[in-house]
Amino acid sequence: MSPRIMLTRIFMPLAVAFGVIELIVGFSDKDWKLGVTGWFEEGVLLAILSIVVLAYEYYEQRGTNT
Repeated sequence: MSPRIMLTRIFMPLAVAFGVIELIVGFSDKDWKLGVTGWFEEGVLLAILSIVVLAYEYYEQRGTNT
C-alpha cells in the first residue's frame, strides 16, 4: 500500500474529529483559542487535502494500468 494512501486514511478521521470538535465548540458558549471557524477550516483543509491525494493516486494507478 502506498504511503500516500496511508496518509489519507489518517487525514480523513482527523477531518471528522475536527468537525466534531467544531460542533462541540459551537454548542458551548466558551471562548476557545481557535474558535468555531478555526476548527472548521482545519477540518475542511484536511478533507480537501486527502481527497486531492486520493485522486492523484487514482489517476496515477489508472495511467499505469492502461
